[in-house]
Amino acid sequence: MQESSNSMNKGVTFASVICCAIFIIATLISPDGVKEIFDKLFKFFINNFGWSYLLFVAGFVIFCFSVAFSKFGSVKLGKDDDEPEFSIGSWFAMLFAAGMGIGLVFWGVAEPVYHFAGPPFAEPKSAQAAADAMRTTFFHWGLHPWACYAVVAMLLAYSHFRKGNPFQLSWILEPLIGRERVEGIIGKSIDTLSIVVTLFGVATSLGLGAMQVSTGLNKLFGIPNTTAVSITIIVAVTILYIISAVSGVNKGIKILSNTNMVIAFGLMLLILVTGPTIYILKNLMESLGNYFQNIVWLSFFMDTTGGVAKHAGYEWIGAWTVFYWAWWLTWAPFVGAFIARISKGRTIKEFVLGSLLAPTLLCAIWFSIMGGTAIHMELADTAVGIADATFKDVTMAIFVMFDHFPMGFVMSLLSMILVCIFFITSADSATYVVGVMSSNGNLDPKNSLKIFWGVLCSTIASMLLLTGGLKAVQTIAFVVSFPFMLLMVIMIFAFFRSLGLEKI
Repeated sequence: MQESSNSMNKGVTFASVICCAIFIIATLISPDGVKEIFDKLFKFFINNFGWSYLLFVAGFVIFCFSVAFSKFGSVKLGKDDDEPEFSIGSWFAMLFAAGMGIGLVFWGVAEPVYHFAGPPFAEPKSAQAAADAMRTTFFHWGLHPWACYAVVAMLLAYSHFRKGNPFQLSWILEPLIGRERVEGIIGKSIDTLSIVVTLFGVATSLGLGAMQVSTGLNKLFGIPNTTAVSITIIVAVTILYIISAVSGVNKGIKILSNTNMVIAFGLMLLILVTGPTIYILKNLMESLGNYFQNIVWLSFFMDTTGGVAKHAGYEWIGAWTVFYWAWWLTWAPFVGAFIARISKGRTIKEFVLGSLLAPTLLCAIWFSIMGGTAIHMELADTAVGIADATFKDVTMAIFVMFDHFPMGFVMSLLSMILVCIFFITSADSATYVVGVMSSNGNLDPKNSLKIFWGVLCSTIASMLLLTGGLKAVQTIAFVVSFPFMLLMVIMIFAFFRSLGLEKI
């Protein structure tokens, strides 16, 4: 029997907490032991399942566009007379802030420069390496990650707003497994998996954000760049995002998302005007064409012969593309659920085009301005040191680039504020979504529940920093994303069964 929709689902909540507690306790007892296990798991997933990530994520992109341009594209994510709750501008701002957030600032300069100075195909720091670096970055932050989010969002919004099911991922499978199994152990297991994946997915990004802010504080104010400082940052920002979370989606998240878009666009405009403007614009145009021209090849390239690994000196595909797909999948439950929550009343076609194309273009603009500027500096004068700083510590890349601007201090400060607000919006969204998942799909979960999940998520982030920072983030992404990826495939089949009953 389904529990009351306004109460906490004790079975799902306790099971989720136990899974997280095992990791936290193990890390406290033996961080080195957990780190060693992570190293082995990292190699295992790359060697044995890397191909499946590329196959399924490419499939998600194909699925989204196929449904959008099919006869079902006119079907609303809601009742036929429902209208969108948010304006196009606010909708874009919220899904963009929740969907990318911290990673954009963390990798904005670091990834393009990393591929430029240590490319998978071309000669390091060559003109070809510069072109390949932007194409690769666009690929990693383009249609594929947004398709992961869109699949979950579309299916959940359809199930809840159109079919009237509770706002839980398990109910997407109702057309396939029946109501009894959804309310039983199978459904509870799915919701538990969704919560655990969400908590660890957000925790990985909170860890990255804390590392970035810690580096910035060290660079600007001389504060020691240590794990203890990063954990202190997590605690401080946790308090802020809990305040935002309890204010509600229409207040906290919306205001913060809109504020962040203003700061992000302001920072981009500042660099565009004071940086190599013509180069940036030409680079954006050329890189977009390069990306779309090679998207099919990139989507299925696995480096089967080992040529790229030999050239780069490490398992490049696993460390970059496969890791990214795993990372996006850990974000899919909460970003998908959050986007579903704010997408009521939009048609499937409008939803797919809005949630895939617009964010992809925004990411391309961001990386062209940030990464393109850094690469232009390196091409003009290798002594600027951005590449060397990136290889030494990826969190330093953006700050070293800003050192070469007249308003470098202000830019660095803005980027740190941007990280903190992204930190808050991502965790805010996740706290809300997990609260919904753990209270039987109630879209107005109790504040006490959101606070509890927020504290637990931050604790996991702190433990990840204790067990190896970025490498721990990469490994945990593989461990929790794989079963969820398989679940997404099953959910698509259930969605098609339900969609087939639509009278078009």
